[in-house]
Amino acid sequence: MQVEREKIQIPSGHSFRLLRWSRSVRDVECVVAPGKIEKIVGEGTRWHFHAEMELTLFAEGSGSRFVGDHIGSFEAGDLVLLGSKLPHYWHTKGNSCGISVQWHFPEGHPFWAFPENLALRELFEQAGRGLRLSGSTAARISILLHEMRQTQGVEQLALLLRTLALIASAPETDRLFLSVRSFALAAESHYQQSISKAMRHLIAHFREEVRLEDILVLTDLSRPTFARQFKKHAGRTMSEFLNHLRLQAACRELLESNRSVLEIALSCGFTQISFFNRLFRRLQKCSPTEYRARQERANGRQKAAF
Repeated sequence: MQVEREKIQIPSGHSFRLLRWSRSVRDVECVVAPGKIEKIVGEGTRWHFHAEMELTLFAEGSGSRFVGDHIGSFEAGDLVLLGSKLPHYWHTKGNSCGISVQWHFPEGHPFWAFPENLALRELFEQAGRGLRLSGSTAARISILLHEMRQTQGVEQLALLLRTLALIASAPETDRLFLSVRSFALAAESHYQQSISKAMRHLIAHFREEVRLEDILVLTDLSRPTFARQFKKHAGRTMSEFLNHLRLQAACRELLESNRSVLEIALSCGFTQISFFNRLFRRLQKCSPTEYRARQERANGRQKAAF
């Protein structure tokens, strides 16, 4: 069985690679030098991992973000740092564009020969849970990422170092852990392809009835093996993963539509409104109606500020 592990090729003469895309994270260009690009097939549209660390900025676009055991929505300006072998996936709504930087500085790499870089060890470890960057930190890093596209050689490397230094020194208010626990999947995880198939099926059909029997046929795994491997790779049981998918979609629809809570719950795959309300309150610390009202008040304050 083949492993769903992305094999990244760093361009010759570079210590990291810079990527950009203008429509889809599937159609990606590697920026070798200003004015020189190489087209590659991106893996961001499926659940995958790689040894390289990654910093990804969505300049435009929105959708759902999956990082380790985290499931959440994202919008334009989303900036995330991913650690080595941390599974991730972006499910975009329509077109998107952005920039991504990937590098691999393991123990023994010349990068660590510079004593100044030793201060980044803690950051690299924290990235194992995924870090969402915001505020002034994200704004400054976004500028540096765009500058990287116009530079090369030592200047480009200097921008990467400045970026890492900014993240390491960022205030806690600008850094949010995404995954509850760290992930570092083994390079030879023989179940990765099967779990990836299961996740893609759940994401595509979460609004419908999902039968475990169908998933087992799809993945060609036994019930106990599937249960064990799904939790190992996703950090949740399949039912927890499915409920979070449905809840995340419900949160989005509460903000984007005027439909009733009952209509939204049923359209997102919940069959019992009592279970939906109980789960919603446990995870969001408020009822669906209160959640909608709070967000409307917050949006009203933002508009008033302008």
